[in-house]
Amino acid sequence: MTTWMIRSAFGASVALAASVAMAQEESTNRVGANTDWSVFVEGDPQECWAVSSPKETVNTRDGRVVAVRRGDILMFVTYRPSANVAGEVSFTGGYPFAPGSTVSLDIGGTAFQLIPDTENPEWAYPVPEDDQRIVSAMRNGAQAVLVGRSARGTTTTDTFSLLGFTATVDEAANRCTS
Repeated sequence: MTTWMIRSAFGASVALAASVAMAQEESTNRVGANTDWSVFVEGDPQECWAVSSPKETVNTRDGRVVAVRRGDILMFVTYRPSANVAGEVSFTGGYPFAPGSTVSLDIGGTAFQLIPDTENPEWAYPVPEDDQRIVSAMRNGAQAVLVGRSARGTTTTDTFSLLGFTATVDEAANRCTS
């Protein structure tokens, strides 16, 4: 069973995820910020998310640092009450991930794997049962480091600060549950 099949069982469809991804990238409804994280809210259907961009990005190919062109690099924790989604972790690396690859996530020495979406290969998600474990680790961590591989063979290492994460994710959750 694929990650998206699993997620579909939890009420999130690929079509919804693609439209949500577009809304998240284009939203101007920022309602709060705490250090390195921001909160956005959209309505109809209601959706709230905490989001941050990396503090450091390193791109390498064959062991050498290279300059590459990437789109937005963002990490999200999303709440969609109408789809029964609470605390879904996602990452967009700004490029299509290599087919069959995974994205590693390290938070203070605790490792997780994210699986690129087959329908939208610039996005990666953990298996749903890891979402809350990742959010908990992020609440207690100082940084999150994601390492992915592009379809062109570039390895990317993106380091996100977790300063302000707890307050921001709490605000996103509260705005979508009240």
